[in-house]
Amino acid sequence: MATSAVPTTGTPEAVPATPVRLTDNAVNKVREIMATQDPLPAGLRIGVVGGGCSGFQYSMSFENQAGMMDKVFAFNGLKVFVDATSLMYLNGCVVDYVETLEAAGFKFDNPTVKSTCGCGSSFQV
Repeated sequence: MATSAVPTTGTPEAVPATPVRLTDNAVNKVREIMATQDPLPAGLRIGVVGGGCSGFQYSMSFENQAGMMDKVFAFNGLKVFVDATSLMYLNGCVVDYVETLEAAGFKFDNPTVKSTCGCGSSFQV
């Protein structure tokens, strides 16, 4: 089943392509983790912050409401909040949740990244 992402404001005809996308695996894992929180958060915040070896790092946290400069997207009913500055760096990014024998976690596939650090936790654009 394909993940649908629709901004929570505007008419469907005026909605541009979603700049960031979460896979079904990512949405399901976020919901699983959210269900353990008390009180239950309103949604997930995805962002880009300064730091790390290469200059930028991804951030994910639970959120209770949208900020003034946030864009809010819905992925199969999960609200995702992204601030306007982070949105510039996340354009075309796909967030997935992967499990391997060695590790499990959220993976950001971002076409705007020019290079990453050796440890893989930060990037440059």
